[in-house]
Amino acid sequence: MKTSALLSNLLVFLLIISHASCQQKTGNQSSFSTPNSSNKRSIKDAQADVKLDRIKLPEGFQIEVWAADIPNARSLAMSENGVVFVGNRQEKNVYAVLDEDGDGKADSKFILAEGLRMPNGVAYKDGDLYVAEVSKILKFPNILDNLTNPKYEVIFDGYPTERHHGWKFIAFGPDGMLYVPVGAPCNICESEDEIFASITRIDVNSPNPQPEVYAHGVRNSVGFDWHPETGNLWFTDNGRDMMGDDIPDCELNVATTAGQHFGYPYWHAGNVKDPEFGSKGKAKEAYQAPKAKLGAHTAPLGIRFYEGEMFPDSYQNQAIIAKHGSWNRSKKSGYDVVLAKINSSGEVKEVEPFASGWLDDATQEVWGRPVDVQELPDGSLLISDDVANCIYRVSYTGK
Repeated sequence: MKTSALLSNLLVFLLIISHASCQQKTGNQSSFSTPNSSNKRSIKDAQADVKLDRIKLPEGFQIEVWAADIPNARSLAMSENGVVFVGNRQEKNVYAVLDEDGDGKADSKFILAEGLRMPNGVAYKDGDLYVAEVSKILKFPNILDNLTNPKYEVIFDGYPTERHHGWKFIAFGPDGMLYVPVGAPCNICESEDEIFASITRIDVNSPNPQPEVYAHGVRNSVGFDWHPETGNLWFTDNGRDMMGDDIPDCELNVATTAGQHFGYPYWHAGNVKDPEFGSKGKAKEAYQAPKAKLGAHTAPLGIRFYEGEMFPDSYQNQAIIAKHGSWNRSKKSGYDVVLAKINSSGEVKEVEPFASGWLDDATQEVWGRPVDVQELPDGSLLISDDVANCIYRVSYTGK
């Protein structure tokens, strides 16, 4: 009996030691130890074709490649312990990316799913990973314990199947609901179904979830976040094409309550009446005007409010926005990351450059396109790039 008790106590001790070695803190970064598996790939020595010497940042900031070999890296989400989930639009996979040794750079990626239909959106809540395809919401239960053998279930399969603006960014709101945008199925059109050109929300815990339209008149939002103090939903919106190089502006909007209408397809950027559909709508005052205009065709996507402690205090609760860049403007615009400074009244004082250099304005050469931003536990900032197929890390070291 004594021998059995000793063996039992020894086993418990070894399990505790083993668990402690699987996740440690190295400085401000969590470190992980995950077993090898058929879906795990080492990216420790992967290289990205980037020109970081061209990136301009405010004084005291620096940029490096955090993870390379992440094909078409798009939307980002993160677990409490720093595992980063990555969706993509042009590829068909979803990834989990880990900094296993805690040195501030990713070492491994897990392929969580393959063969999906534009799985752009990823969101994490209560241990589960959610992924948005064009028409479906998938759930990967208890994902951190199942990185080596991920499985998913379809919790909703009723969103429209149209590919045009069909890729989705998703995130959980303060109300616990999953917010899911549904882009317009066209450049400009008036849809009979109100679910198009909207941001919806859905209760993922319901046995029969049904989308509720939260915001109307939103042409194509691929990024949103909630203000840390007011709880209001701030979102980017991509303006319509084929009205020239300089109109209409893309938008930064705020929804303060459910049911507000933001103008599409009748009005753009608050005061640009659509030549095809403007006469069918109401006066411009009937719609919510943007809080900031972000330039025509700049394609603002990911947005996050900074809440960390690494950056200077002036960044606290300010919005950092990734602009993916124009696709059909005669002179390219966007391809940068900006800071929207918001005052205590909820107004945008100014929008200023934060990171630029992916576009050479003189030669019009583009070597990268920012997509999404995500704060790490140590307060540094990740930026995904679906052209350079990598994720950058921006940190602040002071003057």
